[in-house]
Amino acid sequence: MNRYFIELSYDGSEYHGWQLQPDAITVQEVLQKCLSTLLGKPTDVVGAGRTDAGVHARFMAAHFNTEQNVDTQALTERLNRMLPQDISIYRIFQVREDAHARYTAVSRTYHYFIHERKLPFNRQYSWRQWGHPLDFDLMNQAAKTLFDYIDFTSFSKMHTDVKTNNCRIMKAEWKPLGEGRWMFEIQADRFLRNMVRAIVGTLIEVGRHKLSVDGFRQIIEQKNRCSAGMSVPGYALFLVNVEYPEDIALLNE
Repeated sequence: MNRYFIELSYDGSEYHGWQLQPDAITVQEVLQKCLSTLLGKPTDVVGAGRTDAGVHARFMAAHFNTEQNVDTQALTERLNRMLPQDISIYRIFQVREDAHARYTAVSRTYHYFIHERKLPFNRQYSWRQWGHPLDFDLMNQAAKTLFDYIDFTSFSKMHTDVKTNNCRIMKAEWKPLGEGRWMFEIQADRFLRNMVRAIVGTLIEVGRHKLSVDGFRQIIEQKNRCSAGMSVPGYALFLVNVEYPEDIALLNE
């Protein structure tokens, strides 16, 4: 059996997330149908993670197994012709049989975009902040406290099927983009469901001076989702990178 990785991007606006669902269209479903058609048999695709409804990916990784020896360049081109315009394949390459799109990944990086003034362009990919300007210095002070913890139950969707709520956050920072636009960048070895959107929503409370840095820290320590802030809209969230060990690709690729 041969295993191949797919590197792709997608605009999640029209999808109910990545993960297969019984009564809603998802990115995984569309990709699997096209791949199965081209390979001539049902083929499952396993993604690096599960983006929520409306969330986008500038870079997502997935893998599939097949008994065929695949012409990866030809399959990439054929998939791109068959897939809708909001899903794009960057490349396909063969990997070790034990390489796994989800479990072999060593980190994921997300970006969340907000803007504080009315903007006519890209508004569907950035969340508008109204009212008093946000205190981004204070928000970055609060973001730094994330490095002191590993249990992020307070920022996880409730009643999920994960075995642990532990994550190791490597980067968390608000960065100015100019013209009243800001981006929150966060990198971790793994993320819980709804985690980034809940963190951003709680940091917004800090930026509005409704929550102190110590209060943010206490929310983490309470390990209670009801204590944290709201979950911000998904349309401004992008998965931008998934990193893997360099030795997963076969040498002949």
